[in-house]
Amino acid sequence: MMRIVIFLMTLFTISVQAASIVPSPPQVAAEAYILMDANSGTVLVEHNADVLLPPASLTKMMTAYVLAGEIEAGRVKKDDMVVISENAWSQNPLFQGSSLMWIEPGKDVSIEDLERGIIISSGNDATVAVAEHVAGSESGFADMMNSHAKALGMKDSYFVNSHGLPDANHVVTARDLAILARAMIRDFPEHYALYKEREFSYNGIRQYNRNTLLAEDPSVDGLKTGYTKEAGYGLVASAKRGDMRLVSVVMGTSSANSRKNETRGLLNYGFRFFETVDLFSAGQELEKARIWKGTEDYISVGLLEAASATLPRGKSDQLSTKVELDQTLVAPIERGQQVGTVSLSADGETVFTAPVLALQTIESGGFFARLWDSVLMWVSSLFSAD
Repeated sequence: MMRIVIFLMTLFTISVQAASIVPSPPQVAAEAYILMDANSGTVLVEHNADVLLPPASLTKMMTAYVLAGEIEAGRVKKDDMVVISENAWSQNPLFQGSSLMWIEPGKDVSIEDLERGIIISSGNDATVAVAEHVAGSESGFADMMNSHAKALGMKDSYFVNSHGLPDANHVVTARDLAILARAMIRDFPEHYALYKEREFSYNGIRQYNRNTLLAEDPSVDGLKTGYTKEAGYGLVASAKRGDMRLVSVVMGTSSANSRKNETRGLLNYGFRFFETVDLFSAGQELEKARIWKGTEDYISVGLLEAASATLPRGKSDQLSTKVELDQTLVAPIERGQQVGTVSLSADGETVFTAPVLALQTIESGGFFARLWDSVLMWVSSLFSAD
């Protein structure tokens, strides 16, 4: 049976201060909600986060995400001119009483303006214009939305249109919306910056961003509001204070004021009682491990990607890390191949685990080198046998 070699090291000096006290999260008057650290993905608070609900205009986050991806891939350009169809006309009866960019059929509108019309004005007409331009039809665009959702790990949500107007089959979860918001911030920062713009004018009409937290809290820089009678009032928001960024989702609140206040309470709770701790940098070496039958005697192992964790404030100085490596590493080993695991704990609670990977490729050594290492491994096994 293969045994495990365990290495222990302390990341920070152990604190002699009293343990951080984290109170219960605030009461939130919403049908579903979640608070997530955007860097680590740690969920700090949740309620009904996996219940499928109508998203209303929160849908447009996915519409904007798909569009951003098409622009960055070069398949769509910001200066592309889109001819507005009857389906995308602001006077389409489907859009009666809903939020609009106020585009007109037969007119040419740039992708750049349509993107702002979706994100800032929440225009249902703009979403259809983009869907038809990108995919040829709104149903085809919905297929793209669902493909992106699957790729992002949005396990439960399903989209049938680009705008979020009611459809029994068009449903999302609060958790999936947090995942989507996190992806928008991470994958398309230039496009995410549009979410903090407070107003947009088109066709002689100035419209203001409905996310009123942008005006009241300077740390808030996105994302999207939503409302229909069926969905109630929803808000996906993100805020950054210092090095910490949080994403909150509230769905099914009773009013625009309620969604704002419930979001503010969640964000303040997260920033007050938690912190994001950078654990490892990308490519950081954890050990130089013995490797047998290779061109080198030792191999560098660690993490290829940066890692962070979310902890109660004051707990980061109690962190310790444990690296467990397979006892026998035999060449060839490829860069990125898993050779063990690393875990971090505080107060006896595991707060982070990840695979330990080879940071370099080690090829098989020559015949005599392999033969000699075989002898050494056999001798070593005699002394290490139970």
